[in-house]
Amino acid sequence: MDTKKILLADDDPEIREALSLLLRCEGYETLEASCGKEALAMMDHSIDLVILDVMMPEMNGFTVCAEIRKRYTVPVLFLTAKTQDSDKTLGFSVGGDDYLIKPFSYSELINRVKAMLRRYYVYGAKSAEPSSLIYCCGNIEIDTSCCLVKVDGKEVILTDLEYRILLLFASNQGRIYSTQSIYELVWNEPYTYSSNNNVMVHIKNIRKKLGDDPQNSHTIRTVWGKGYRIE
Repeated sequence: MDTKKILLADDDPEIREALSLLLRCEGYETLEASCGKEALAMMDHSIDLVILDVMMPEMNGFTVCAEIRKRYTVPVLFLTAKTQDSDKTLGFSVGGDDYLIKPFSYSELINRVKAMLRRYYVYGAKSAEPSSLIYCCGNIEIDTSCCLVKVDGKEVILTDLEYRILLLFASNQGRIYSTQSIYELVWNEPYTYSSNNNVMVHIKNIRKKLGDDPQNSHTIRTVWGKGYRIE
């Protein structure tokens, strides 16, 4: 099995050193960046996961994540002392996949990292055995052999979780999925109250990337009191 490479960006050298040592002891390869700009300069398709501190000088973690999302679907984990729901919503809206509040235990970090990599490689865009199905929903086309999404023939870049949510709907057109069902099927984790906001933000992002046209019946539709579906 290939060694997974993790890019760690934090302006605190002691935190970088401690987390890097922890991750290497778990068998991961690590790259360290002291600021957002350095992290972006180090990004390439060999990176399997990114861990971003939110509060960094010059370019904060949210901005870095938004830039990463212009080219990469790699999962992004935010580390931050910010605890407001609005901060979490912003993190998800720019393409973050998970959010870990400081202070946190090392075991919790490792569990999050393992879960994100498992979703990305076993269930998501980096699956080792991709299928070759093509799903069409109006002007939306999904090629599962290469995890490619097109709208009106133009490629749309989705994060791993966004892609998996869209694929869930596209492969079951007309079926209504509750927020809980979406979370448990896509995140592959037990549903909690806070999971509801995660799902809603990701669906909002998908709609925006697909064109956010309420007249297009092939976007994700809200079925009030029940959930969501693609018709």
